[in-house]
Amino acid sequence: MDGIHYRARAPLRIGLAGGGTDVDPYASKKGGAVFNTTINRYAYCTITPTGDHSMSVHSTDYGKYEAPLDGGPLPLDGNMDLIKAVTNHFEIKDGFRLFLQSEAPPGSGLGGSSTVMVSIIAATCEWLGIKMTGSEMAQLAYRLEREEIGLKGGKQDQYAAVFGGFNLMKFAESGVDVNRVRISEDTINELQYCSLLCYTGSPRESAKIIESQVDSFKSGQNEEALDESRKLAFEMSSALERGNITKAGELLDLSWQYKKQFSNKISNPQIDAFYEAAKAAGAIGGKVSGAGGGGFMYFICRYDRKYSVAQELQKLGARITDYMFEPRGVISWRYPND
Repeated sequence: MDGIHYRARAPLRIGLAGGGTDVDPYASKKGGAVFNTTINRYAYCTITPTGDHSMSVHSTDYGKYEAPLDGGPLPLDGNMDLIKAVTNHFEIKDGFRLFLQSEAPPGSGLGGSSTVMVSIIAATCEWLGIKMTGSEMAQLAYRLEREEIGLKGGKQDQYAAVFGGFNLMKFAESGVDVNRVRISEDTINELQYCSLLCYTGSPRESAKIIESQVDSFKSGQNEEALDESRKLAFEMSSALERGNITKAGELLDLSWQYKKQFSNKISNPQIDAFYEAAKAAGAIGGKVSGAGGGGFMYFICRYDRKYSVAQELQKLGARITDYMFEPRGVISWRYPND
C-alpha cells in the first residue's frame, strides 16, 4: 500500500527500584521485581513501503543501511541488527524505507535499544495489519533482542516501552507479570515537581556492566544486594501508592547503595561526585538509570532544594533534562505520504 507512512512511538523509561533483578540467571532462579515508569522521551519509527524488494534504513544514531530482501534471512552481524531481526521474523519481502529516531543517545540508561526495538515491531505490525497483545509484543522484543541478536540485558525495558506508566513488574522463569501501580494524580504531580533528571555526558557500554553483574552473581558475590533491591521495588511502589514521596526518595537512596554492590563497574568517581553534590544540595536520594556507569541520573529532591541541586550538578558538567512522566506505552498510526 504505497503513499502511506506507518509510524510508531515508544516511551523511554526510568528504573526506580529493583533494576538488575530482571537479568538472568537471577530472574529465573530467584524471581526478580522492578518498579519503573516511562517518560515523554521517545523512540520513533517510520516505515514507508516502496514497491520494490529492498530495504533502506536511516537511523539518526547509527547511520544508513541498504539491503535486498529476496536473498533469504538478513545476517545479524552488528549492523542494524534490530531492524534485520524484525524483518527476518516477519519474513518481509516487500520493499520499504525505514526512518529511526531516538530522543536519548545510545548508552543513556533509559532503555534505548529495547524501546527502539518495540517501536520497530509496532510500526511493522501497523504496516502488515498484525494484531499483537502487549505481552506478545514485549516477549517478541525481548526474544529478538536478547536471544536472536544476543544483546545482553534484562527484561524490564521491553515491557516498560509497551505498557507505559508506573508499573511493578515481576519476573520468573514462567513469565512476566506487569502490575499498574495506582498512584494518585496529586502524588504524580508532586513527584514530578520534586524529581530531577540529568545527563552525565558519558554514555556507557551496558553489556560489559551486565556481564560483570552476572559473573558476580554466579560467584555468589552480589546475591544479597540483588535480594534487597528486589524488596525495594515493592517498598517504593507502596510508598508512592500511599503518597509518601520523602520515603520514596529515601528508598531510592538505599536502592543506589545496593545497586553499586552488583558490580564494580556501576559507579565511578564522576558519578560519585555528582551524587555527593546532589545529596549535599538537598536531594533525598538518586541513582543512575539503567545498567550504570554513566548516562542519565535521576533524583528525588526536597521541593524547595531542587533548583539548588540542579545548579550544583550543572557546575560539575551535568545537563539537566526537562521531561514529564508518560502514562501511555507504545502507540502506532498511519499517515499519508506527502
